[in-house]
Amino acid sequence: MGFSIPRLYAIIDPERGGGRLPAAAARELLLAGVRLMQIRDKHASARQLYATCLELKEILRDSSCSLIVNDRADVARATQAEGVHLGQDDLPVEKARRVLAPHQWIGRSTHSLEQVVEADRTTADYIAFGPIFPTTSKKNPDPVVGLEGLRQARRTTRKPLVAIGGITLQNVCEVLAAGADSVAVIGDLVGRPDIRARALEFLSALGG
Repeated sequence: MGFSIPRLYAIIDPERGGGRLPAAAARELLLAGVRLMQIRDKHASARQLYATCLELKEILRDSSCSLIVNDRADVARATQAEGVHLGQDDLPVEKARRVLAPHQWIGRSTHSLEQVVEADRTTADYIAFGPIFPTTSKKNPDPVVGLEGLRQARRTTRKPLVAIGGITLQNVCEVLAAGADSVAVIGDLVGRPDIRARALEFLSALGG
């Protein structure tokens, strides 16, 4: 496949950032060498998210780091982010394609093998699957799928597979071994006092 995804998928969420602004978190992640970030702000208005994305795009402008916008294909298009990540309650993948520019990516969240099968039939560039472990990043998380669920998902799709949910430095190698191409991390990364140092630890564990 032509699409490849970095092994570390950093998610910036102001709710989990210990009071840091998204721009501050992005700068630390960038200095560590992170090459893929998602901005997720469930409480921001479209205008607020647009402003945040513009700020992040400016920070990342001369880097090789890509920015993904959670949920909002319109904001991703307007800010020329590299792509959008869609949840099960967001636009269908093919409808989002009509909003985005041809080169922009689409990721799709899935929480069951049935949803993986459905996402595999779309033009989504990658599929996120989880939660792998219990997580506190969502108020009403979906049922834990576990490492065995991840192995089954790996057998179900050839698209790049991003594991998400409760992933920490302690379990990240198990997650890779179970078939993930990339790991999405929130709490054990942007929730840490020293984001840059933690990102470097993750990158080392993941082999870059």
